[in-house]
Amino acid sequence: MNTLYLQCNMGAAGDMLTAALYELLPNQAEYLHTLNHMGLPGVEFHALPAQSCGIQGTHMDVVVHGEREESVDHHPHDHDHPHDHEHHHHHEHEHEHGHAHHHHTSLHDVEHLISHLNLPAPVLEQARQVYHRLAQAESKAHGQPVDLVHFHEVGALDAVADVVAACYALHLLSPDQVVVSPVHVGSGMVRCAHGLVPVPAPATAHLLEGVPCYGGDIHGELCTPTGAALLSTFATRFGAMPPMVLEKTGYGMGKKEFPAANCVRALWGHTQESAGEILELVCNLDDMTPEALSFACQRLLEEGALDIYTLPGCMKKGRPGWQLVALCDREHKEHLIRQVFAQTSTTGLRVRTCEKHMLTCTFTTRDTPYGPVRMKKAQGYGVTRSKPEYEDMARIAREHKITLKQIFHK
Repeated sequence: MNTLYLQCNMGAAGDMLTAALYELLPNQAEYLHTLNHMGLPGVEFHALPAQSCGIQGTHMDVVVHGEREESVDHHPHDHDHPHDHEHHHHHEHEHEHGHAHHHHTSLHDVEHLISHLNLPAPVLEQARQVYHRLAQAESKAHGQPVDLVHFHEVGALDAVADVVAACYALHLLSPDQVVVSPVHVGSGMVRCAHGLVPVPAPATAHLLEGVPCYGGDIHGELCTPTGAALLSTFATRFGAMPPMVLEKTGYGMGKKEFPAANCVRALWGHTQESAGEILELVCNLDDMTPEALSFACQRLLEEGALDIYTLPGCMKKGRPGWQLVALCDREHKEHLIRQVFAQTSTTGLRVRTCEKHMLTCTFTTRDTPYGPVRMKKAQGYGVTRSKPEYEDMARIAREHKITLKQIFHK
């Protein structure tokens, strides 16, 4: 399957992710033309060649009303924290630079702005998801309800531009899966509107919950809130680079120089379409009632079985009976073996190791006359298909006393 691996060993910022993805695109001129005519007032994108530690890449230059977004560094005479804010991005500081004329203060304003852009609907939907993540993180960090959070950084036009541009590049690439490396967050302190805060900044830390990340010797804020929001939205999963046949590599460069190459690297290629292995615990049963067997199956699911099913068969001595199969991963093997013996009447079972191949499943939402329904989309092996989630359909059908078919055909 087509796999995008994002290597974030120098963190990530919105413009760096955009530049790395841009380098993978087959039609870069068309991409830039679309961004420059999408309807963000006064915003221009320029892809500029850039180098870091001798590596050639691209810096995505975003100009808003003739001004470039600036990173905030402490001045040389500030010896307490000389390395703060090393990346090319922005915290809540637009007012310090006279940028106040081009920021929107609420999530609603930003969503309104995004919804009127001339880009494909899935791109706008993903950009809104990123902003919801940002808004929730800022809300937690400041201890305020989402709708009362006063966004400087989150609402600035250049931040909107970074988010939308990254989402559009990902849409054009359309990978089957996005694997993201553990994220280097940097170290030290960073200045925001309210003073110095530790790296990762509070909003970034909220966004990185559930994400493997680490600090290190590099001083400065390597992962920005916008970068963290994009990564956590894009990632199918986090982890080491999977075995993949590489086809193309993109380098998105930051503006600052560090002892290490200041870039996000995007690697594009094909992975084997095997998702590893799965275990089958199998036993034959000829002395359990249907009630007891049904209860045992339910309990095994509650105890961690991935799936369970029974097949009817004729057992020894001519008895009608059942073959029970419980699927589990390796880490639950010992526990599930104990549970099969505890919940059923069997005196023995077989463990089979199977190679597992799976389509990659994601969920989207589709509106119906009766309300939203989750759609399960399966991709991989050259196949794409989607179907409505049964539980949502069944609930709507019961509530409105209609058939499943009528939900989409009112």
